[in-house]
Amino acid sequence: MPEMLIRPTMKFIKTGYVVALLVAIAASVAAIVLPLPPWIPSEVRPWVPVLPAFLLLWPLKRHLQRSLTKILILEDKLRYEYGLLNKTVRTIPIAKVQDVTVRQRLSQRIFGVGDLSIESAGQGSRLTIANIDGPQQIADHINNLALKASSKGQET
Repeated sequence: MPEMLIRPTMKFIKTGYVVALLVAIAASVAAIVLPLPPWIPSEVRPWVPVLPAFLLLWPLKRHLQRSLTKILILEDKLRYEYGLLNKTVRTIPIAKVQDVTVRQRLSQRIFGVGDLSIESAGQGSRLTIANIDGPQQIADHINNLALKASSKGQET
């Protein structure tokens, strides 16, 4: 069976780009068309139309975080990777998976995304990846792999 790569969804990030871009354009146009208040220093006035572009930093940060987070589901293990310069890789044998939980807030349910939490035997912490597409299908897939792995372990 091929490996499955899971990353947080792009839906909210794309929406953030669109909203930030629209607000930045509207604020820039307003700064150009409307007279600026007299209390703004003359050295700053040329930069006022550019300042709303900094709103794009929020979705850009979220986009970078998304690209640095992934879960790789293999036949016999889960691999959670996070980071760019300092990378953390956590590997969980599928046979050790005890609990797979899907949590969806109302806004997540509307967009078909949710948070996936995985708990394994011998681990005190939960592994959670937020805002993934089709979380219940992925949880079912992990549970099926865990059942197959545990039944193979009982046969030997």
